[in-house]
Amino acid sequence: MNLPLNTSADIRDTVEQARYNMVEQQIRPWNVLDAGVLALLSRVRREDFVPPSYQGLAFIDTEIPLNPDAQEAARLGQVMLAPRVDARMLQDLRVLPTDRVLEIGAGSGYMAALLAASAQRVVTLEIDPDLCEFARENLRSAGVDNADVRQSDGARDAVPDGPFDVIVLSGSVAEVPKNLLALLRDGGRLGAYVGQEPMMRATLVRREGERFETTQPWDVVVPRLRHFPEPSSFKF
Repeated sequence: MNLPLNTSADIRDTVEQARYNMVEQQIRPWNVLDAGVLALLSRVRREDFVPPSYQGLAFIDTEIPLNPDAQEAARLGQVMLAPRVDARMLQDLRVLPTDRVLEIGAGSGYMAALLAASAQRVVTLEIDPDLCEFARENLRSAGVDNADVRQSDGARDAVPDGPFDVIVLSGSVAEVPKNLLALLRDGGRLGAYVGQEPMMRATLVRREGERFETTQPWDVVVPRLRHFPEPSSFKF
């Protein structure tokens, strides 16, 4: 019996169905209801930012390693976050077309692509040189021309392009870094994942003059960004 071969149209339909399921079954139920954000998640091709060996996981509700060694990737924070996490952070930050955005932790470039589709300009920092080039190439191939990927340590290196309207930390930290808060312009927003396992909180900080208003609207656990301060483990 001869079985029909899958055509390119069949493959395209399968991919689009998987994308639709990602949005409707993972992202929307996680209280991501902003029509613009949902449309963006449908438009930006997540699969174009996934390493070839993990293409089958592109639309799954999981973190995707950006290193062939999955355990090493988790230890170093070299992962794509689950799509619902990126989507909800994007919704909460309410990025505007006039915003200048700083991202710490470019990874594959996927979050930078989402931000760039909403903002005027994005600067995204990546500490790992191989990932930096991977993100650059992914954004270039996707036709994103308003995102600048730089090899830099967001915890230690100076960022000369501030102030920014939006700052996003695409990995967790023990506390909101004060040096990054100083880069927010008046009315600017910073989004981070703050805390220790097994409990972290999505943390949103808005600058109002010299005051910083903080909310922590939802729980999440994501891998650490490197080199940001950790609390002392010393106890009496």
